[in-house]
Amino acid sequence: MKTNPKILVFAGSTRTGSLHRKLAALAADELRRAGVDVTLADLREYPMPLYDGDAEAAQGVPENARRFKELVRSHDALVIASPEYNGSFSALVKNTIDWISRPAAGEPPLAVFRGKPAALLSASPGPGAGKRGLRHLRELLEMIGMKVVPAQVAVARASEAFDEAGNLIRPEDQEAVRSLVEELVRLVREQALAA
Repeated sequence: MKTNPKILVFAGSTRTGSLHRKLAALAADELRRAGVDVTLADLREYPMPLYDGDAEAAQGVPENARRFKELVRSHDALVIASPEYNGSFSALVKNTIDWISRPAAGEPPLAVFRGKPAALLSASPGPGAGKRGLRHLRELLEMIGMKVVPAQVAVARASEAFDEAGNLIRPEDQEAVRSLVEELVRLVREQALAA
């Protein structure tokens, strides 16, 4: 049994000062406190063109997509902090998933995702807290074979939710992140015991 799971955390936004980059960093810190190995990835380091089947046929999967896919493959679970854009999750997240879902020669479809646990976070300046985007992202991840934990973090009125150091101010938001991490870590460890 693997005693120390590895969890990959990333934000679905690359904007400097992004609320979701802050949420991803907080989730990564909480996961470290829970005793797991954590990689906090920055999608700015893996730029990919918009998915295009003709480009894939002519040039293959881009190097950054292959690199990020291997990063996902080498981890036991994912944590995604995704913004809500026009009622759904970000194009950056969708494009990343589209590229890394492309099977390599001899690889079954969606092998990098199947059975892998995931946890979701979002924040929004408004009262909706990004929940519509999380619902769509949950549906996509479950459709490609991931096990998304029931708990999620949705931070409303997020422009007031963080201090200058990037920490959550409200106790209920802090507790939501802790609960999400506990649920994810429990699922990952249960899977390891069953393997």
